[in-house]
Amino acid sequence: FVSFLDRAWHAGQSSFAGRDRCNDYSIGIELEGTEFVAYTEEQYQSLARLTQAIMHQYPQITLPRITGHQYIAPLRKSDPGLSFDWVKYRQLVQR
Repeated sequence: FVSFLDRAWHAGQSSFAGRDRCNDYSIGIELEGTEFVAYTEEQYQSLARLTQAIMHQYPQITLPRITGHQYIAPLRKSDPGLSFDWVKYRQLVQR
């Protein structure tokens, strides 16, 4: 684990909302699994709770600003992949 105050190298060469170098300004969360196998209910629940805690600590982080590696580094990364249910995840976070 890496403190939120430190830089982790989770994103590599990346870009989000017109800004490059996502490692410099983002928080990376990793899920165990593959892009081809559905994530478990426990993973969604845990991820939603963690996201809520992060959003509470950092109010500038809103749901539209949460994305996957596949979108910030599409030529190099494919996670969380097609098996990740973004609608379900966002609904759980909003509870």
